[in-house]
Amino acid sequence: MKKILIFGLIVLMALATGVYAAKGFPKRDITNVCVWSAGGGTDTCNRIISAEMSKFLGKNINVINKTGGVGGSVGMSFAYKRPADGYTLCGLSESCVTAGVQGGWNNRMDVWDFFIVGGSPDVISVTPNTPYKNLKDLIEAAKKSPKSIKAAASAAGSIHHLNLLAVEDGSGAKFNFIPYTGSAPSQNAAMAGEVSVVVTSLAEQQQLLRGGKLRPLAMLIPDSFKVEGLGTIPSSFDDYPGLSKYLPISQAIGFAVRADAPDDVKAVLTDAFKKAIATDKLKTWAKENYYLLSGKTGKEAKAEFNSLESNFAWTLWDLKAAKVDPAKLGIPKP
Repeated sequence: MKKILIFGLIVLMALATGVYAAKGFPKRDITNVCVWSAGGGTDTCNRIISAEMSKFLGKNINVINKTGGVGGSVGMSFAYKRPADGYTLCGLSESCVTAGVQGGWNNRMDVWDFFIVGGSPDVISVTPNTPYKNLKDLIEAAKKSPKSIKAAASAAGSIHHLNLLAVEDGSGAKFNFIPYTGSAPSQNAAMAGEVSVVVTSLAEQQQLLRGGKLRPLAMLIPDSFKVEGLGTIPSSFDDYPGLSKYLPISQAIGFAVRADAPDDVKAVLTDAFKKAIATDKLKTWAKENYYLLSGKTGKEAKAEFNSLESNFAWTLWDLKAAKVDPAKLGIPKP
């Protein structure tokens, strides 16, 4: 009986400590290398999920920023050169899938395994001192005087840049695109008067919109979007149905670990990720900031990034905004 009791206690202790003790990982703090600048959507998202995961892992996940290059290539290269032991994560977004066709990344995105937190739809906005009251005003002005209106988005090839290109192609307008290292700097540029137009996500803009720092013109999705305190932001498709050829393109923000990391290490990260994304804190944050939570991992997440890579790469190539032929990288057409 005594042996049975001892065995039972051992089993209970193992269950209490969970999969982490069984796998022996992590034994030290983990570093999450975010490829976009501090304050942007990817950075914020990674800091929140990393903090929640740390509670389940028993070790900190420290987020650092490594910006630059194209499509987050500097940060991705830095993280990928680290050992495949699970102690280095790469905080990224769907925009990173364009790094290859822009000449900054020599690998396909399938060298990573992904953990997708979610995303927020893009909105095109202007500074309050501009005369544009709706999207049609802006588009007609840009068509009348091509490339005279400065428009900001994060780095060339990001989802926000791609959405701006799609707006141009679907409407016939031509903007003077000014790239920035991330969403926060591009929004700051708009508020400082460096540019008149900015394309970032609703999650990233919402505080500025409520504060009257920016004026929303249209959502870059098929449907209008009701925002508390702002009313309903119309869909860009209402006046320009040609946008449907390239839009919508959904965000996929989260982090990745090298695909050749040990399976048991990835299992530990997956377990912590699933638990973290199910917490009330994550759900409340997502609701308050207009994020749709995903929670995809493994094959499902990789399939989504493969699709994004194909869509983004070939769209950029068709729009003559890519330096490298996707076919040479082995990226299939969508």
